[in-house]
Amino acid sequence: MASRLDPYSGYNFSVELDGITRAGFRECSGLENSQNAGEYREGTDKNLSVRKLPGLVTHSDITLSRGITSDRKLWDWREKAMKGNVERHDISITLLDDNGNAKITWNLFDCWPRQWTGPSLNATTDDLAIEQLVLACERVEVDKWS
Repeated sequence: MASRLDPYSGYNFSVELDGITRAGFRECSGLENSQNAGEYREGTDKNLSVRKLPGLVTHSDITLSRGITSDRKLWDWREKAMKGNVERHDISITLLDDNGNAKITWNLFDCWPRQWTGPSLNATTDDLAIEQLVLACERVEVDKWS
C-alpha cells in the first residue's frame, strides 16, 4: 500500500529577518513569481505562429500582517526607506508541520519595505490592531523541501 502524502497546513509558519525570528506574523501572502514570454518570428519560419521565448523572472511583493506591539523595529525599517535610506535584508519564510518541524523554506533576497498599512480602529469591535508591511524582493529561492 502506498503511503499517503497529506498537504501541509498554512497556519504554522515562521518569518526570519537576517536569521533572527523578528516577530510572530498572523499572515504572509504574495509568494509568487512569474516570467513573461517574448514573441518572435522569422520570415522563414514554416509555422504561421510566433515562438514563445522565456523572458525575465519577476517576484511579487510579500505582505506580512501582525498584531501591533511595542516593538518598533519594522516601523523603523520602513521609516528609513521613506527617508531615502533603503536598507535591504534577506528574509526566510518557513512552513512548519503540526509538530513545529521545518518543511519548506522560501528565502527572499534584498527585501525592503515599500509600504506600511496601519490598523483599522473601531471602538465597537474587539478586533486586534493589525499592521501590514509590504516587502519588495529581488529573488526567491527554496532552501528546504522535506
